[in-house]
Amino acid sequence: MTVARTKTTVYLDPEVLRATRVSAARKGRRDSDIVEDALRRYLGLEVLEKVWSRSDLTEEAAMKLANDEVHAYRREKRKR
Repeated sequence: MTVARTKTTVYLDPEVLRATRVSAARKGRRDSDIVEDALRRYLGLEVLEKVWSRSDLTEEAAMKLANDEVHAYRREKRKR
């Protein structure tokens, strides 16, 4: 499975870039893989992906559940 990628430009401190390149070279990976992995961890995407992989809800059912919870929360908030 090929993942679509989008090219972007980021500005990094030279020390961070150097450490990224060293890490990539040691692991036999591309610089962009190291940056993407770090961003995924920082943003918590790994955790979300693990949770999603364990769920048996369809996207539609998950969205309905989320909307129902938002509406329930708002109703409770109005009562206060």
